[in-house]
Amino acid sequence: MNDHEHEGESAHCGCDHDHENPWPTRSLAVAAVFNVATLVAQWGHLGPAILPRTLAMFAVVLGGWFLLPSAWQAVRQLRPNINLLMVVAVLGAAFIGEWAEAATVVVLFGVAEWLEGWADRRARRAVGALLELAPETALVKTDNGTVEKPVAEVAVDAVVLVKNGERIPLDGVVAIGNSAVNQAPITGESVPVDKKPGDSVFAGSINGEGSLEVRVTKAAGDTTLARIIRLVEDAQEQKAPTQRFVDVFAKYYTPSVSLLALLVFLVPPLLFGGEWNIWLYRACVLLIIACPCALVISTPVSVVAGLTALARRGVLVKGGAHLETIGKLRALALDKTGTLTEGKPRVLGIERVTASEEETLQVAAAIDEHSSHPLAQAIVTQAREQKIAFNAAQDFQTKPGRGAEASVNGKAVFIGNHRFAHELGVCSPELEQRLSAIEERGQTAIVVGEKPNNGATGRVLGLIAVGDAVRGNARAAVAALHAVGVKQIIMLSGDNQRTADAIAREVGIDNARGDLLPEDKVTAVRELRTQYAFVGMVGDGVNDAPAMAIATVGIAMGAAGTDAAIETADIALMQDDLGMIAEAVQVGRRTLGIIRFNIAFALTLKAVFLVLALFGITSLWLAIMADTGATLLVVANSLRLLRTAKSARH
Repeated sequence: MNDHEHEGESAHCGCDHDHENPWPTRSLAVAAVFNVATLVAQWGHLGPAILPRTLAMFAVVLGGWFLLPSAWQAVRQLRPNINLLMVVAVLGAAFIGEWAEAATVVVLFGVAEWLEGWADRRARRAVGALLELAPETALVKTDNGTVEKPVAEVAVDAVVLVKNGERIPLDGVVAIGNSAVNQAPITGESVPVDKKPGDSVFAGSINGEGSLEVRVTKAAGDTTLARIIRLVEDAQEQKAPTQRFVDVFAKYYTPSVSLLALLVFLVPPLLFGGEWNIWLYRACVLLIIACPCALVISTPVSVVAGLTALARRGVLVKGGAHLETIGKLRALALDKTGTLTEGKPRVLGIERVTASEEETLQVAAAIDEHSSHPLAQAIVTQAREQKIAFNAAQDFQTKPGRGAEASVNGKAVFIGNHRFAHELGVCSPELEQRLSAIEERGQTAIVVGEKPNNGATGRVLGLIAVGDAVRGNARAAVAALHAVGVKQIIMLSGDNQRTADAIAREVGIDNARGDLLPEDKVTAVRELRTQYAFVGMVGDGVNDAPAMAIATVGIAMGAAGTDAAIETADIALMQDDLGMIAEAVQVGRRTLGIIRFNIAFALTLKAVFLVLALFGITSLWLAIMADTGATLLVVANSLRLLRTAKSARH
């Protein structure tokens, strides 16, 4: 959004909330001193009668001077903003001789605006502090020793030395050394992670006791930390639905109350013989009440605080809209592999059918070497651990939701799930029983065989049983999701129904659907949306992208260092911790609750003072003091989200 768009919105809503206070702090302080002197001189009857008025004039000029440019712009655009309302109210008060109140209005309004600017800076400063996490320089190894360079000048593939206790300057892979690394600034993990050669490390994380040599994999502007900062900053600029509603409301509210103030000033004196001074004063009070500052700031400060609170915990939310959505979540769909399970399956057994276990594993590994799927990698790893040699497969083709096929040693072969075996026509009653036995143990049954080809009948070579350990905190995480109000939790898996049911029972999930293709997951999420409206989908950000896109909010697990996962999802969990979703829901709901309270409080206060002003019960300084107090309360209430996040982290 460019500056002109910001200006237009500010003019509509009545306040400038980008947000820079129009008063220089020193001028505001001097104006406040003159205002206090005015009140002391007036109430204490000190000095000549003209002294309070003179002091008040200085306070008004010092404070009101900085309102004039914005007020004049509002007149030119015929869009009344708060600065114009304040100028008119102050001039009206001065016209009827209420200089002390005019000065008080200017100073208290300045304080209110300063509070709004401070709140905005306070909420954003927490994200800005991320910039300080990565060091500005790095020790780069060269043929002549080490050279200190600015991180922006360090090339990819360079090797940097990270001493114990230092922050890692750039994303990379450990080349030499072993150490425990504190990744809390990036992933939110409270326990340091042991790193050894070949492990990834992130810029901004803190090296422990050991010394590391890290080969740089990303330039300074592309590190995980840099992406986090950009995403959070972009998220803070996106308006939440509630904020858009408030802006539209304020757009009509401010001119409406301004018109009412004009009618209050003109109608009683012209039609009913009222005194001009009295009704001018009441109209000025109404102009003060028209200030929507507390109302307008009620949402953005809360949203920024909520986004920052979650970013500190390793949860990236890409905008206020998604923060509100996660707070309204009623149902959640979970992928199985890598979400409920560790995503690191291993081969638990090989059963021969028409070929030996070794031949079965040879064919399976030859095909799966082309795949990055966790199940495929587990089979390749098993073959290498058993030192089984296998030839490279040709003509590899993946079959989404089923498996893969290729040519190995001149034969058309396949590897896949129960469904794929059925489609190829190689299933038999005996094979069905053996597959069922594997699936009833909660394991994934993989069929390896030769495809029907050129009239020849296909055959099954063997079966491979693969298991994936359930995450240690999965059951507690599911219970926490239920506790924060998620009514329905469903697991969507491409594995067979028996395996899905076994995992669901183990972790306490409400419903499980197995044998799903990617398009079936989309259908399942669409059905959930019809029933529950606000539905989340948790996956890896790539394979489950269609279902995540259909969901109200898509959530990617373990996104640290994974570009695709961070870019795909609406919410990215920087570590593989399902429990963070419950925390995100809780923060989202607290944010919504605070926003609703702030809006209700601001509107109620406006309504009360509107009635009081019409009956002449309130005054200018009391109205602006109430508005300032409301702003202060709204700000303090919103910033509680930051304090909660900090205490939760410790």
